[in-house]
Amino acid sequence: MRRMTDNTRAEEATAAEPRGPHGRAALAVAVKNGADLLRRRFRAGELGSLPVVLVLATVWIIFQSLNNNFLSPRNLSNLSVDIVGTGLIAVGIVFVLLLGELDLSVGSISGFAAAIFAVLNVNNGVPEWIALVLAVLAGTAAGALQGFSCAKTRVPAFVVTLAGLLTWNGLMLYVLGTSGTVNLDENGLVAELTNYYFTNAAVAYGLAALCAGLVFLISYLDRRRRMAAGMPHRSLRDIVVRAGGLAVVAFTTAYLLNRFQGLPLALLVFLVVVAGLDIILRHTHYGRQVYALGGGVEAARRASLNVIGIQTAVLAVSGTMAAVGGLFLASRITSVSQSSGSGVLLLNAIAAAVIGGTSLFGGRGTTWSAVLGMLVIQSIASGMAITDTPTAIQFVITGGVLFAAVVIDALSRRSQEAHGRA
Repeated sequence: MRRMTDNTRAEEATAAEPRGPHGRAALAVAVKNGADLLRRRFRAGELGSLPVVLVLATVWIIFQSLNNNFLSPRNLSNLSVDIVGTGLIAVGIVFVLLLGELDLSVGSISGFAAAIFAVLNVNNGVPEWIALVLAVLAGTAAGALQGFSCAKTRVPAFVVTLAGLLTWNGLMLYVLGTSGTVNLDENGLVAELTNYYFTNAAVAYGLAALCAGLVFLISYLDRRRRMAAGMPHRSLRDIVVRAGGLAVVAFTTAYLLNRFQGLPLALLVFLVVVAGLDIILRHTHYGRQVYALGGGVEAARRASLNVIGIQTAVLAVSGTMAAVGGLFLASRITSVSQSSGSGVLLLNAIAAAVIGGTSLFGGRGTTWSAVLGMLVIQSIASGMAITDTPTAIQFVITGGVLFAAVVIDALSRRSQEAHGRA
């Protein structure tokens, strides 16, 4: 007899309830079943992205009540661009966290890659696209070197990458030389990454329709595969509701963006990269190996997984995303300086991944975790700027949200262990 999912049980419970002549009875039943489902998920430690969505909604409601311009098209458009640079770095951090490790070098790698691009293009006249490719490859090589070192020596990644933090920062300062700052061409390829907008409204609406359609198609095909294999699966109604909810959010976002300057190129690139890496993580053999390795290194070795190759590849992905994120950050200010990659960049990238729902214990999380977490962090920063709140308060609030996310992660893992799922 096949096992039923929580959603299937909730539907059957709803069908079993007597329906009154008015809509209130049906609403009461739906609320009761929803509360029961949330209670079961909480006890089992399977809340998913619900906590961070509630936090994000709370942040937006609070700042909108303090200043009506917070949810204005202009501010939301700026917010969608501001999350990209650090968000790309956070996506790479997600891969490392899935192994139960930590990469402390991403900030320095981002600055190192940006410095390579700036010096090659501006100071040495190398064409932008060649300089860009070389800068990204430098980040990939730096990450792969660290990953191979971790796998071979079995030294924790945070130790190796701590050394990398100092090394790549030193190399960045060396590459920049005595000038210290290199200004980028404001009309160049990299500068356009965060300054170009698709002003045709059809582009934003088309992307919204494509996202909703792909989510429905992927979920529906996954449901068919699971049904054929006799595995637990989502109900068709649940898939339609999820795709419909995403469609509402996507089309609302498209409408607001079109009211300002249109769809930002930076946001489009960000979403494509996140979606692509999510498919790699959840629907490829490599992705399944990453999750398996995060469940336990020794178990993975006994299962004959290529631990050295996986760890090297994961750190290479982290280095690559750090380099790409560094180029977007340089594009935002059209310059590279000795302070690039420093400050709170590393902390924000790690915090975004954790706040978004990626477990510090490894084996649980998605690339979309980084998007949600980055939205929370940047929304707090944007709200503080609009309401003229001191930066110190911003750090306190962000730290509190991060602490809450870690506590929820620990309690969730404890609940899963109690139910034999971790």
